Amino acid sequence: MADRSGSAPQTSRHPAPRHFLTLGDFTADELNRVVWRGVDLKEMWRIGQRYEPLRGRTLAMIFELSSTRTRVSFEAGMHQLGGHALSLSPNDSHLGRGEPVEDTARVLSEMVDAVMIRTFDHATVERFAAAASIPVINGMTSRSHPCQLLADMQTLVEYRGEISGTTVAFVGDGHNMCNSYIGAAGLFGFELRIATPSGHEPSQGILPAPNVELVDSPAHAVDGADLVVTDVWSSMGHEGEEADRRAAFVGYQVSPALLDRAKPDALFMHCLPAHRGEEISNDMLDDPRSVAWVEAGNRLHSQKALLEFLLVA
Repeated sequence: MADRSGSAPQTSRHPAPRHFLTLGDFTADELNRVVWRGVDLKEMWRIGQRYEPLRGRTLAMIFELSSTRTRVSFEAGMHQLGGHALSLSPNDSHLGRGEPVEDTARVLSEMVDAVMIRTFDHATVERFAAAASIPVINGMTSRSHPCQLLADMQTLVEYRGEISGTTVAFVGDGHNMCNSYIGAAGLFGFELRIATPSGHEPSQGILPAPNVELVDSPAHAVDGADLVVTDVWSSMGHEGEEADRRAAFVGYQVSPALLDRAKPDALFMHCLPAHRGEEISNDMLDDPRSVAWVEAGNRLHSQKALLEFLLVA
């Protein structure tokens, strides 16, 4: 139907949006730009400088899987940038409950400025983005957690000044965090050594990848590393496997003693929440080499940089 001027109404404000579904959606230069911009925005926040480029903008957050850090960081980030965030739980959305993913994407594209989705199936965010005319952000899927990598890389540059040329050890399950570190290794230029039990290697098709090596033990992975990273042994999609996984991962716990094999100034990171006594020892997060709390806080600032990149011309 034509409007009163006689011309057809516009159906999209964003004919060619940028999405952030995996790290590979950005170039290496763009990723580094976002990471360093997160450092700047954090300093502006620290000194109380008001910066509101997203005034009047709205982010819809779709949570098929709940999360403390993802919700608070995106909601607070939009508020600090002058915008608004609204949260949609499975009970608040028809996504996948009678309405096709593509239809939800088209509807929200007419109402909000960007969408963040946290869900199990990576294909859901891919389908949503393909139909959307606004930026879509992957808040985590079983395949990838790119927003967490932005925060991790921001934390690394804050403590070490450089990412390129460092050595990172990933000890644990070859799941979404491990997959994301594999993608990051080539894009950010660090060496990645992965130690994971047989049968728990990264997803098929992820390896081989630039700058990445599968090694035979946690000790081999950690030797001389600048950064040691782990994640929970049982994540989404592993329901009912907890006992078997605890048995399979014996010897893969990260502890201060294991970290002693890394460089003297090595850092430890965990995306949280952590299962103390499983993938980490009870005292690992309290070790002075652990920067997990700063890493968690940097979700706020790195995602502000991401939102700015996607929404501010």
